[in-house]
Amino acid sequence: MSPVAAKLHGVVSEWLVDVLGLPTATGVAFVSGATVANASCLAAARDALLTKQGWDVQADGLFGAPPFTVVVGAHAHSTLSKSLGLVGLGRSRVHVVPADDQGRMRADLLPDIEGPVLACAQAGDVNTGAFDPFDAIADWVAARDGWLHVDGAFGLWALADPSRAPLVAGLDRADSWATDGHKWLNVTYDCGIAFVRRPGDLRRTFAAAADYLPPDDRFEAMHHTPQSSQRARQIEVWAVLRAVGREGVADLVSRACDVAVAIADRLRSAGFAILNDVALNQVLVRYVDGATTERLLAEIQADGRIWCGPTVWSGETAMRISVSSWQTDLDDAQYAADVILDCAARIGRHEASR
Repeated sequence: MSPVAAKLHGVVSEWLVDVLGLPTATGVAFVSGATVANASCLAAARDALLTKQGWDVQADGLFGAPPFTVVVGAHAHSTLSKSLGLVGLGRSRVHVVPADDQGRMRADLLPDIEGPVLACAQAGDVNTGAFDPFDAIADWVAARDGWLHVDGAFGLWALADPSRAPLVAGLDRADSWATDGHKWLNVTYDCGIAFVRRPGDLRRTFAAAADYLPPDDRFEAMHHTPQSSQRARQIEVWAVLRAVGREGVADLVSRACDVAVAIADRLRSAGFAILNDVALNQVLVRYVDGATTERLLAEIQADGRIWCGPTVWSGETAMRISVSSWQTDLDDAQYAADVILDCAARIGRHEASR
């Protein structure tokens, strides 16, 4: 709430919108993480859609409000579901659209329904890194006078890398976007970022009024986010962008993606199954089968030289390798692959000795 925090918010907001190529007037709010960024955007969407129908949510609540349809993809992240529940739209009261083999929403299977609608798309599936077909979804939403929200916890940063243009086509047509600063920008946790095409939609939902608050003659975070008291998260984002610039952010993205491809190529050549098209920074791996992959993961984590975690894909355990550190390079890719192969050889010897 200090003048310097307000000034830096304005500066870093312009930089972020510029780096990501979002509409010029887009409003930016810093919150505690991607979950709250999603929830903030969804709350703004809820209020905007109901305002069009003559309902004031902030005054009258949701009891008796006119309904609208919420549409999500089958591979939407669990935090999106959590956010829908948090803003009163329900975790289960949604229309789920099937996904393809990479986790992308099947736009050809969007329901033939009347508006208004709130559609939730995804930039960067947490397992595969896949991107939903934004242009097709945006067309469908526009025909129903709806709101398109994009959960882009790490995938939104692909907008900064011109080489990823085919992945992000139509992403700028959304009404809101949520992401996390702690991923590719490598700032600390507790740094989610909510973007809304029309800043007034954030203010409608979150404006606070009290006699002791300062005059409303500059940007105040409390009027655009769920919190009143909050730290100035924009300062560390400003520091990163000031240090690396537009080209540096693009390099962070492209280098991590190159590392992911290198790891995938090395493991594939050694007989591992690579389960995704490695288009971003995620590598989805299975070694022999789900049970063997679980043993490999345990060996890797006990070994301690690198870390990667488990996930479930097509009903079986898989290994998820996620690359996002600003320090990681192609040498690290070879090192990581060496460790994985070494651990795989060890569990193979263990199996043979039984």
